[in-house]
Amino acid sequence: MHILVTGGCGYIGSVLVPKLLNCGHQVTVFDIMWFGNYLDPCENLDVVKGDIRNIDEIPMKGVEGVIHLANVANDPCGDLSAKLVWEVNALATMGLVEKAIDNQVKKIIYASSGSVYGIKDEDQVTEDLPLVPISDYNKTKMISERILLSYRDRISIQIVRPATVCGLSPRMRLDVSVNMLTMQAIKNGLITVFGGKQTRPNIHIQDITDVFIHFLDSKDQYQGIYNAGFENISILEIANRVLKFTDAEIQITESNDPRSYRLNADKLLKTGFSPGFSIDTAMQEITNAVEKGQLVDRDIWYNVKTMNQLKNI
Repeated sequence: MHILVTGGCGYIGSVLVPKLLNCGHQVTVFDIMWFGNYLDPCENLDVVKGDIRNIDEIPMKGVEGVIHLANVANDPCGDLSAKLVWEVNALATMGLVEKAIDNQVKKIIYASSGSVYGIKDEDQVTEDLPLVPISDYNKTKMISERILLSYRDRISIQIVRPATVCGLSPRMRLDVSVNMLTMQAIKNGLITVFGGKQTRPNIHIQDITDVFIHFLDSKDQYQGIYNAGFENISILEIANRVLKFTDAEIQITESNDPRSYRLNADKLLKTGFSPGFSIDTAMQEITNAVEKGQLVDRDIWYNVKTMNQLKNI
């Protein structure tokens, strides 16, 4: 199967693309490469540098399925430019689905976000609860979902709402909670927790990439929206878990971040998917990688730091 992966050079894409190749798929990656390209050359891999906002540049000839990862990721990056996040996350999605339909693409799998729910008090946040996004990033994800679903009578649409992803990737991120707190502990011997009571759902990068492959291989009866997150725990509990792998202390400070939400992934599990990794796995991986010199704390692993250094974005 010929698969187009938008944003395929990113944190998730750099793990997903090799898996797709190992499954025997032909893969085309389309990515602006703000954070580099860590994909190894391969006979069945074509990596194209381009801006998702320029729809005419997106290679779609012969493509049978699209995994749409390209976006301005997370609230802090979205706060850098409202115009940018709306153009990349929402407007480009509309152009992408229309071009896919024009080229007879069979399905689109979209990486949305569990943050579209906003602040929720419910213990079980399921896919049928109302969305109350509180940032431009959250809002663009919600709007993109609605755009895609409006075309579901013309193309198969599967929407995944991932929890916060953790674990190692060739294009690493150290600005997501589990990874960030683990690196803080290793590097500084001190974990700074802002607030700490906020609950976050989590998913290992190996599991979320397997979710995309699971839906790619599935039949069309699994169209629709699916939460993907399996460990709903507080930021403070994440920090305490890190202490199992590092010799560090925890410092708690005040926070004005109200975001707190859980995810119920029962709907995903009923499709036959089963997770195999945990945040403990991610913490151990990161600790081992640092000890072996395979992972070094760099500005490029932090999206906001990198985007602040970019010009003409």
